[in-house]
Amino acid sequence: MSFTVPTVDLAKFVQGSEAEKAAFVKELGDAFHNIGFVTVTNHGIPKDLIDRFYSKVNEFFHFPEEVKRPYEVPGLGGQRGYTSFGREHAKQSEVADLKEFWQIGQTVTDGDPVKAEYPDNVHVSELPEFTATGDELYKSFEAAGAHLMRAIAEYLGLEKDHFDQYTHNGNSILRAIYYPP
Repeated sequence: MSFTVPTVDLAKFVQGSEAEKAAFVKELGDAFHNIGFVTVTNHGIPKDLIDRFYSKVNEFFHFPEEVKRPYEVPGLGGQRGYTSFGREHAKQSEVADLKEFWQIGQTVTDGDPVKAEYPDNVHVSELPEFTATGDELYKSFEAAGAHLMRAIAEYLGLEKDHFDQYTHNGNSILRAIYYPP
């Protein structure tokens, strides 16, 4: 059995006519219902932002281990900052994954009590723009994701803002993964 992952154009939902928005909602919902995956185009995340982040994270991963290691925060299970090569394992596996990664999470700025549950993002002193670029990319993904959640709510016959209460200051993670040669 083969299938193709459907592609949807988020701009049709965000900026389109009522007919385009309705068509997008149906396309997105049907894709998740029938396939479980979707590719999103025109998501509003600037390519130059993605490129800047890739550039910074690539610089970080190419630092010597003694420079990267202090950014690994004990006790967080990799939820913020650096996780070194071979530290993570797939579920129920004794074999270490052959990767290292960097994770950025939610920055709560509105006094929400959930802030106490989220560790701060880790700042890389050797790359001053790294954290700001990562935060900007994270927020861009969150904005695109909010539009997708609103479309999903409509598809399910819920109020458009139904998921906002669950995604506001949500616990999502942006993970950059590096697989060394």
